[in-house]
Amino acid sequence: MSEPKTKVTDASVDDYLDTIADEKRRADASVVKDMMARITGHEPKMWGTSIIGFDTYHFKYVSKREGDWPITGLAARKQALSVYIMPGFSAYGDLMDKLGKHKAGRSCLYIKKLEDIDLAVLEDLIARSVEDMRAKYHTTEDA
Repeated sequence: MSEPKTKVTDASVDDYLDTIADEKRRADASVVKDMMARITGHEPKMWGTSIIGFDTYHFKYVSKREGDWPITGLAARKQALSVYIMPGFSAYGDLMDKLGKHKAGRSCLYIKKLEDIDLAVLEDLIARSVEDMRAKYHTTEDA
């Protein structure tokens, strides 16, 4: 069974943030990073070359594929800031309706500019998703 390619590294989060050419995207990423650190109580760690992750959970699928992944995280992509809400969004419709301008995938929230969204709603969304992940999975918080 293959292992996930993206794993936690010793790379510097600050060095990664410094590589973000767009100043506004870099500033937005820093705001979300600080918010996630406050919510999770964990320092950020680099996962692969472009994901800033917080805390860790272990997943195991019916297919027997398993691995570790951050319970929440972000990446500053070229088109938008990607915020990882690992439980997905189905349980958070009330918050998604109030969030503001965004797009969403299965567990990824895409935000072009933080001023387009309500930061208090984003904070609540991240906090609720972290709480749900910790209730469902063993995380490093439990260790």
